[in-house]
Parts: sequence; C-alpha cells; structure tokens
Amino acid sequence: MKTILKLAPAAAALMLVAACGSTMEQRAATGAVGGAVAGQVIGGDTGSTVAGAAIGAVAGAATTPR
Repeated sequence: MKTILKLAPAAAALMLVAACGSTMEQRAATGAVGGAVAGQVIGGDTGSTVAGAAIGAVAGAATTPR
C-alpha cells in the first residue's frame, strides 16, 4: 500500500512532463528528469533513480508534440 501511495503522485508528475518540449531531445530530457524523480521517490536508491531516468527518457522521446 505504501508503494501505491508513493507511485500515484510520481506517475502523475511524470505524465505531466513526459512530453514537454518541441523537439525529441527536449521531450527525452524532460522525461528523464521526471523519471529520475519518480524512481527516487519509489525506490529510494541510485539504481531506481537511474532506471527511472532511462524509462522516462525513452517515454519522452517516443511521444509526439501536440
């Protein structure tokens, strides 16, 4: 239950910034920052932060601007 309570705000924040930017590089960068924050909140260690940043960067780069 504690993980879910930590995950919900982190996931919401990640979704808000995942596609910010007009170029693929900008979207990847904002996704990486959001993913790093989410990984740190959820896992609380360096490995989780790095994994979150990697996942966020891929998700951000894969999105398209509106």
